[in-house]
Amino acid sequence: MLWQSYINGFKSYLRLERSLSSHSVDAYLGDIDKLIQYYQSLDAEPKLTEVTVQDLKTFISWLNELGMQASSQARIISGLKAFFAFLMLEEVIIIDPTALIEGPKLSRTLPDTLNIHEINRLIDAIDASKPEGMRNKAIIEVLYGCGLRVTELTELKISNIYAQIEFIKVIGKGNKERLIPIGGEALKLIDIYLKEIRVHASIKKGNEDFLFLNRFGAKLSRISIFNLVKSLAVLTGIKKNISPHTLRHSFATHLIEGGADLRAVQEMLGHSSITTTEIYTHIDRDYLREVITQFHPRA
Repeated sequence: MLWQSYINGFKSYLRLERSLSSHSVDAYLGDIDKLIQYYQSLDAEPKLTEVTVQDLKTFISWLNELGMQASSQARIISGLKAFFAFLMLEEVIIIDPTALIEGPKLSRTLPDTLNIHEINRLIDAIDASKPEGMRNKAIIEVLYGCGLRVTELTELKISNIYAQIEFIKVIGKGNKERLIPIGGEALKLIDIYLKEIRVHASIKKGNEDFLFLNRFGAKLSRISIFNLVKSLAVLTGIKKNISPHTLRHSFATHLIEGGADLRAVQEMLGHSSITTTEIYTHIDRDYLREVITQFHPRA
């Protein structure tokens, strides 16, 4: 494909100038690859300067015919907009063909959450007699207790746990650091894991500071955390479609339900925009309805 050198430049731009994680960079490159696949289906290989608005509209129709969900289409369009904006910046093109392209309208879906009883069931279902049991208990407690993303958990370092002041430091999206309070129960489980389990591990070079390790002495992968949460859901009979991110959603939901300030929750979650955090405000609807019914004279 004629575009490869520009794609390589875009990749470097995302990593070096925008400081995106490799996971995010791969997602952007995957969006471009979808457009390339479309052109290949037509046996076409246009130059970047030849890509038109009509091409992109037909491409979106093609995605729709493939049965791709609106959210996935929106993600791809967003990635392509970033790519062509980069090409404009580099003066490769003088007209941005994505400027007039709008993504499909999305209905904001409310994330699944677990109540505190379901979270306790997950933790209680872990067999602490097994070597990995105490580690897994600590993992679930930290995911829920601190509202971490999966990558933030796998990258969490011992040197970034400040037990005396009950805070941890995590590296979020865009390599942004933030401090998050950590509860006593999570710290207790981490302490037991470090002193009774991890101390006996044969740790691979370069992994000494990562908190959570696999049986080979290396930091845990994202997929291993997903598998842990899924297996616990099956074990406890929880029918909701849950993932590690469900624990993050639950963290935010329970804070706001308890009256926490939205800005404080935004800071702890590492959201760049308050509108992202506002999705969790749905949780008070039933409570508010009860208040109106009970106290309003015209209810």
